[in-house]
Amino acid sequence: MSQSNPRVVILKTGSTYPSIKEQFGDFDEWFVQGLSPGLDITVFDAEAGDLPQDPADWDGIVVTGSPAMVSDREPWSEQAAAWLAQAVQKAIPLLGVCYGHQLLAHALGGEVGYHPEGRESGTRCVELLHEAQDDPLFTGMPASFRAQLTHKQSVLRLPANAILLGRNEFEPHQAFRVGRLAWGVQFHPEFSEAVMKAYLGVQAPDLEREGFDPQAMRDSVTEAPEAAGLLERFSALVKKNTAD
Repeated sequence: MSQSNPRVVILKTGSTYPSIKEQFGDFDEWFVQGLSPGLDITVFDAEAGDLPQDPADWDGIVVTGSPAMVSDREPWSEQAAAWLAQAVQKAIPLLGVCYGHQLLAHALGGEVGYHPEGRESGTRCVELLHEAQDDPLFTGMPASFRAQLTHKQSVLRLPANAILLGRNEFEPHQAFRVGRLAWGVQFHPEFSEAVMKAYLGVQAPDLEREGFDPQAMRDSVTEAPEAAGLLERFSALVKKNTAD
């Protein structure tokens, strides 16, 4: 029966902290939970050099976050970037998250590096721009919504022809689209409230050194249903694109 379902590949670009993995599972599992059950999902470990053959073999592509840094240009990461560039060229629906967002931008000629103001972590607001109103993925979403975030690197410059869709006061490139069907989002639609709190717990010593108040950040974590709903939206888009 699964053969009639759209085929989606998750490119796993790393793993979460061991203590979080033990309690909540790993990145790919969170995406599987958030995506529609009506998809036939396969996970490839891109960090281990495991990539699918032709992007056109898939109806949709999701790229996870990673503790790695895109600017390090590790061989596995550069190979994955080249593969993503092919996927965009072939107009395969694609959603890159955090590292995946940055890798997509890098793959298409954008610039990725450390954010000049440091780390962004916790539950923050994302503001959608006018261009998101008729975007196939973001249409109908509220102009501002909460999202879970944790990153040190950012897309410093978008690829040519990319359309900026979302931002906030800290991060000017929270969401973009390139071509018809490829999106990058800096925020984490796959993070639950509990996972976000767990991240801030693990990061607490670093956060203190960087001048943050980790406990206040944990206390301010809330659910982010609109951001989380992006995975179901992407699932619906893949299904529609496959049916068309």
